[in-house]
Amino acid sequence: MATLEGKIVLITGASSGIGKSCAEKFAELNAKLILTARRKDRIENLAEELKHKFRAEILPLKLDVRNFEEVKSFYESLPAEWKKIDILVNNAGLARGFDKFYEGKIDDWNEMIDTNIKGLLYVSRVVVPQMVERESGHIINIGSTAGHEPYPMGNVYVATKFAVKALSQSFRIDVLEKGIKVTSIDPGMVETEFSKVRFRGDEERAKKVYDGLQPLSPDDVADAVIYAATRPKHVNINQIILTPLAQASSNFVHRKK
Repeated sequence: MATLEGKIVLITGASSGIGKSCAEKFAELNAKLILTARRKDRIENLAEELKHKFRAEILPLKLDVRNFEEVKSFYESLPAEWKKIDILVNNAGLARGFDKFYEGKIDDWNEMIDTNIKGLLYVSRVVVPQMVERESGHIINIGSTAGHEPYPMGNVYVATKFAVKALSQSFRIDVLEKGIKVTSIDPGMVETEFSKVRFRGDEERAKKVYDGLQPLSPDDVADAVIYAATRPKHVNINQIILTPLAQASSNFVHRKK
């Protein structure tokens, strides 16, 4: 098991859910954290909690991954000692809406494509060159079982996660001779703010997504991230697909009545 002590880890979308759980687990293992999200108050509060609990070094910074100029400026303004990011966790992402494609809302499509695909690309484009220069680093992309099998009315969200899968595979080829690891962590149903965001704050509808089964927790997914991040230098975990026991795939879920 490789140590994470002193490693600089950048996590996007760290204000809640999987990103927040990843921050907690990396902090516990003495990594130095750059936490980003659009909700600055949340990441600042999380940073204070983790500093108090683990005495972790943390830099909480507001960032909208959809804006390339903002991403570029964010990285350029980092203190020199924080620029040598060892592990990039591309976690920022969302689903918006639940419609057949011919009834889909263009704004929903744009938000998902801009965040899930372009945001991942923007952050990677800015952060990874220094990994290439040092011939060391690890890119961890948070994908989904939706990137392996479509489900009804998932259309554009599914397409963005298929893109994450393709980009992870492409990244791995592009950096093969540079000593950089690339991993995709692809969970099934995880109980986070995901469904609440998809249904624009309708909590009752969001809760029904998980009726009759025990979904994954954000900690379950963060455990997979930590596993991939702590393998020996010569070992690359290409992909981890994890689901609740009650979920066989995107389309097969067993719910207790």
